[in-house]
Amino acid sequence: MTSTTAKEIASEFLPRIRIYKDGTVERLLGSPYVPPSPHDPQTRVSSKDLTFSHNPNISARLYLPNVPQNQTQKLPILVYFHGGAFCIESAFSFLDHRYLNRLVSEAQVIAVSVEYRLAPENPLPIAYEDCWAALQWVTSHANNEELDDNKEPWLLNYGDFDRLYIGGDSAGGNIAHNLAMKVGAESISGAVKILGAFLSHSYFWGSKPIGSEPKGEDFEKTMEYKVWDFVYPSAPGGIDNPMVNPAGEGAPSLAGLGCSKLLVCVAGKDQLRDRGVWYCDLVRESGWKGEVELFEVEGEDHCFHIFSETETENVKKMIKRLASFLV
Repeated sequence: MTSTTAKEIASEFLPRIRIYKDGTVERLLGSPYVPPSPHDPQTRVSSKDLTFSHNPNISARLYLPNVPQNQTQKLPILVYFHGGAFCIESAFSFLDHRYLNRLVSEAQVIAVSVEYRLAPENPLPIAYEDCWAALQWVTSHANNEELDDNKEPWLLNYGDFDRLYIGGDSAGGNIAHNLAMKVGAESISGAVKILGAFLSHSYFWGSKPIGSEPKGEDFEKTMEYKVWDFVYPSAPGGIDNPMVNPAGEGAPSLAGLGCSKLLVCVAGKDQLRDRGVWYCDLVRESGWKGEVELFEVEGEDHCFHIFSETETENVKKMIKRLASFLV
């Protein structure tokens, strides 16, 4: 007899994840982890990792552009949420590290890329809670000149808290939307204030197709439809939960977005493109008092600016547009 060490598969969410009956999770997609860099040779951006919460354990990668030693002018701050369908990728992964080096260099901002916990081990709303904790930690530096164990010198020395932004791509864009709504809902306390948010190729969906999205049974077979139940199986209202469908039943008015400017980015070939345009229209129609702009790059697919190995003209265009927003 020959013994086998092959583990039994409990379920799969292909092509991303395989879950085994012993509880282990195998991620089939995602770029490799890379260490932070004291001085990136291409962009001269510095980065470092830290853990800002120990219960629960939440960490982040911080980025600082190359600033002259005698510079006294403070820099905008970006709290960033990576993509990956809430279940793959990382603040420490190669793709996001390369992308944020490019963006931080071009925009001259301090970035805090949040390592939120992933589904299915940590189903939603845990990622939202982790990112909210990160935003609260960043803003806790605003009125505190004292260094303590949980204060970050880069934020204290270089950060301009009147120019605090949040932003993300794909699932991260969804997180940015939901945090902007939470900031607006809690604005009475005034503990967290953000100037603007960018939502890039954001993951929104619902039970009914819009625009050029697949129709009928094909719609329910889309990855966008199926992923929500995988990452948030207990979501009230399912795929029409307001966190994924901002026009779902019981959704709060988008007039409550807690920032004064919003940039919505879409790509012409992206299946999420029409949802991004639709979301932008919803914001405009809501009576929200801020400035909203739609930015489209035609002929490109989902998160092309992150996946592209080279800085093509369209990648440069995208990075420059984001940089011009983060001022």
